Amino acid sequence: MFDWISSPEAWIALATLTSLEIVLGIDNIIFISILVSRLPEHQRDLARRIGLMLAMVTRLALLFSLTWVMGLTEPLFSLFGMGISGRDLILIGGGLFLLAKATLEIHNSLEGEEQGHGTSSAASFGMVLLQIALLDVVFSLDSVITAVGLADQLAVMAIAIIIAVLVMLVSAKAIGEFVDNHPTVKILALSFLVLVGMTLIVEGFDVHIPKGYIYFAMAFSVSVEMLNLRLRKRRQKPIKLRKPLE
Repeated sequence: MFDWISSPEAWIALATLTSLEIVLGIDNIIFISILVSRLPEHQRDLARRIGLMLAMVTRLALLFSLTWVMGLTEPLFSLFGMGISGRDLILIGGGLFLLAKATLEIHNSLEGEEQGHGTSSAASFGMVLLQIALLDVVFSLDSVITAVGLADQLAVMAIAIIIAVLVMLVSAKAIGEFVDNHPTVKILALSFLVLVGMTLIVEGFDVHIPKGYIYFAMAFSVSVEMLNLRLRKRRQKPIKLRKPLE
């Protein structure tokens, strides 16, 4: 089981797969950060940690049931001459849910709808965890299929997933607070989720979109927004007035 430890190729695959799992987990972190922002302050850290632990458990469960995961690629029925598999149904359903959720959040953010946390906080907490768990399945499915294509050893794939989730656990709070404190960044993050939702839907219909294009667009947008934030911060600095000449 641990024969791969002495293999340089296995370590290269571990490093590559870990980096890729972290990148693929960015949209998961954004989604969790947006959802937990609607909870009371004292519940957010717990919901964030539980959400990411659910993501790790889901990925490992799918990883250790590779036969079932690979079986999801077999067509179940045809639609307009196109074979639809179980994986396609999961991607389409998850994409539609993500698209609807992100659009609703954008509407609430722009319209300034009040977020009532009073007596319904417990129900909201459970609903948030349910939504996180559902989307974890969609994000994890793509992640596990990618892992299977890059590594041969099951242990390497499992370790890469665990390391990636630990990195996400460390960075999720900072990312969530940054998104909450900057409304324009939150809208940008929600726009990313709309993009990811559309990508999942079209991939469910066997239209492949290279992930590199999507992540490049995200990185470029984030870079522009960081420059805008820095510029706004510089403009908000008080201007020191010179003392009048006597």
